[in-house]
Amino acid sequence: MASEEHVRQALKIGEEQATLLMERRAEMLDRRSAAVRTRGPAAMAHVGSPFEGSTGAATAGVLVAEGDSWFDYPFHDVLKNLEDQHAFDVESVAHRGDAIEEMAYGGGQLDELIRLLEKLNRREVKPKAILLSGGGNDLAGDEFAMLLNHALSPIAGLSPAMIDAVIDQRIHTAYTTILSAVTKVCDDTLGHPIPVVVHGYDYPVPDDRGFLGGWSFLPGPWLGPSFREKGFQALNDRKAMMVTLIDRFNDMLQAVVAIPAFAHVHYLDLRNTLSTAPADYEDWWANELHPTKRGFRAVSDRFAVLLGTV
Repeated sequence: MASEEHVRQALKIGEEQATLLMERRAEMLDRRSAAVRTRGPAAMAHVGSPFEGSTGAATAGVLVAEGDSWFDYPFHDVLKNLEDQHAFDVESVAHRGDAIEEMAYGGGQLDELIRLLEKLNRREVKPKAILLSGGGNDLAGDEFAMLLNHALSPIAGLSPAMIDAVIDQRIHTAYTTILSAVTKVCDDTLGHPIPVVVHGYDYPVPDDRGFLGGWSFLPGPWLGPSFREKGFQALNDRKAMMVTLIDRFNDMLQAVVAIPAFAHVHYLDLRNTLSTAPADYEDWWANELHPTKRGFRAVSDRFAVLLGTV
């Protein structure tokens, strides 16, 4: 895992990024206040909570989400099911395809998160929790081949050195940074930290299926091409390596959550939620990385159980 010194540096970088963005937002809020004064009270509409005062507006709580395609997927995803199946109201800045490094250091989703929390705060809406999803795009895709030694090599299979570098160093540090930034933003915007939920991924089936088959310009597949490039044809061999990789990813997340500064952060283990059995895994996995409608509902059920405890 990342060294204590790297963890300290990541915590500091996260706070500094949050502070910089908050300072920029303060300038914009000053301009907003000036616009309010120019318009005058009579011209300003009072907007109360968007979750109250209308038929069917009862809610299990307001959730704020940042993340990748598990939170931003066509037709069905975790967030849509939390709203439709579990009566939460979800405000999201998630964007499919984003890597956790981009979230940690790019600033885009974090800036949107700050704006969203400001709006909720103006409306006196207190989020129940922040949900964070990321890391899959840092592993899958064209870069995935770098984690594999060729099947004919005497060191065939997953590369321990590359897994340590990517998961236990790069992604661990990026998660530490973004969680530090989110914590700082909540402290400055809301006056206190709020619960944050991070999740690991379940064991995928690297069977060369992409989005809607992955034809032409459609995304995917994300794993199969690298396995073929490195000489791994048998699906069972591929699945076994993905079990090892996903276990390492989940171990890394648990180590991040154990950092003392993150006492308000909760880890959700999603392993063995979705079937990988040959007879029915396609009922649960739409492609190599994403669940089906049924699968996303099962994942969302697990989120709802955890959210009931925070």
